Amino acid sequence: MNDEFTNEAEELLQDRVTMTRRQAIKVTALTGAAIAAAQFGVLAAGLPKPLPIPANTANASMPAPADIAPQLMAVELQINGKAHSLTLDTRTTLLDTLRESLGLTGTKKGCDHGQCGACTVLIDGRRANACLALAVMLDGTEITTIEGLSKGDQLHPMQQAFLTHDGFQCGYCTPGQICSSVGMLNEAAAGMHSHVTSDLSLTQVTLTDDEIRERMSGNLCRCSAYPNIVNAIREVSKATSGVQS
Repeated sequence: MNDEFTNEAEELLQDRVTMTRRQAIKVTALTGAAIAAAQFGVLAAGLPKPLPIPANTANASMPAPADIAPQLMAVELQINGKAHSLTLDTRTTLLDTLRESLGLTGTKKGCDHGQCGACTVLIDGRRANACLALAVMLDGTEITTIEGLSKGDQLHPMQQAFLTHDGFQCGYCTPGQICSSVGMLNEAAAGMHSHVTSDLSLTQVTLTDDEIRERMSGNLCRCSAYPNIVNAIREVSKATSGVQS
């Protein structure tokens, strides 16, 4: 193949006076192809030969993921003050359990990768992304969703503050925002510091606007209702030293 490229290029070069632009481009292309082919031949000569496939495994096929039988496990989840006995695939997330098995659709599925915060719930009073938590690992824990914050028709103070300050637009991220806000107030009341806390000796943090924004940065709002969300959280933080769920 190298000889063919070289011979054709030489024939074209012999007629340099009457060479057209198209012929010049062709000479360049042929020369480049010859060089590349020669280099490839050198490299290929130095490559090891592939190992033969053993006869006993030549026709074997690995099972597809769908062919692997699910592993089921019995679990009892305490959700919003009620016990739920379930048998779940061990791979099922808390988010899918809430929405698909229990009909608690207030917890929203956004990115499903722990990046948007729409599925935030409270687990033993601490906020967590339900899409990243396996349900079978939460046996015996207390889980609170947006449905469990209110007491009948009596709204949780944070829910009421979001209504008062219009802390939402489309509302899709709002359940996660509210649950995260409640958990964040509990964290601040317990003296947990954030990246912007200036005095690390404080046992109870004052929630300035910067503190609120930093602590809520894991909850995204595509409608950009952030100023009103901050206003709602500030109102509740001033009314109480720590809002319990």
